[in-house]
Amino acid sequence: MSTTTEAVRDQLMVGNEEYRRLREEHARYKTQLNELSAKSHLSVEEQAEELRLKKLKLRAKDQMELLVRQAQSVH
Repeated sequence: MSTTTEAVRDQLMVGNEEYRRLREEHARYKTQLNELSAKSHLSVEEQAEELRLKKLKLRAKDQMELLVRQAQSVH
């Protein structure tokens, strides 16, 4: 990852509410996934929840990256 991309992310954290919200969501999903992965055995419901959280986490990351690319194209 380039320092330019990191600088854009830093700017978005300061000035873009949607980016901050997505970053918080992504972190929350990561924490929940870590809690599930700490268990030695997952029930069927927990397995379904794990899959749902992985999809949500990926969607948040994709949306954050889209905002980064849009910000880079403007500058």
